[in-house]
Amino acid sequence: MSSTGEHHEPPTKIRVVADDREPADAVIAALSAMPEVQLSTARLEVGDYVIDDHFVFERKTLLDFAGSIVDGRLFRQAWALANLGEPLRGALILEGTGSDLERSNMRREAIQGALITLSLFFGLPILRARDGEESARLMIYAARQGRAFAHGALPRPGRRPKGKRKTQLAILQSLPGIGAQRASTLLDKFGSIEAIMAASQQALETIPSIGTRTAKAIRWAVSETPASYQQTRLRKKGLNG
Repeated sequence: MSSTGEHHEPPTKIRVVADDREPADAVIAALSAMPEVQLSTARLEVGDYVIDDHFVFERKTLLDFAGSIVDGRLFRQAWALANLGEPLRGALILEGTGSDLERSNMRREAIQGALITLSLFFGLPILRARDGEESARLMIYAARQGRAFAHGALPRPGRRPKGKRKTQLAILQSLPGIGAQRASTLLDKFGSIEAIMAASQQALETIPSIGTRTAKAIRWAVSETPASYQQTRLRKKGLNG
């Protein structure tokens, strides 16, 4: 009970339903360890996880992503995610790093073609995660953002920050571990987004409040070692990007 006599209800837990065919791996372990999460399992017709009765996530390792292009699963799943209907929104989480695709025997053009189809033609958001634990965090962060949006804490769709600096700050805040204050500090120090993206981990670590962990996360987000995709013919006609 507050001093004004108002009673504040504790925030409700974030509801997560995992498909009962999902392996008990790092994602399930991470979700189970989060006190704000209410985790249950059920047989899901679409996707691997339903978050807060609003977001439906299909989670794929990059190796499975490549395999699903070849056997045709990917586009069937994408169609189902894109046609869920309100209030559900579908999204895809790709888990791993570019080097994971080296074992897939998949041409780079095929991967790029699939990503173009998913994002531009199916209209599906594609999120990237390094591992299962980060996949879990992404889903819960989406739930928090969804709740904040519902209460007017986020900009309305279609609105853009006015002025170049505001635009730059908004872009920087999409980096891991970067909030409004850190974004402003980085921009003041380096002068431009281009300079920040090109900065080494050591240079980023010299900024107050940017430690080794955050600097390393920024470098991971903005750089990727090119994978040596092998030139092999796809077995599935029409899926060669």
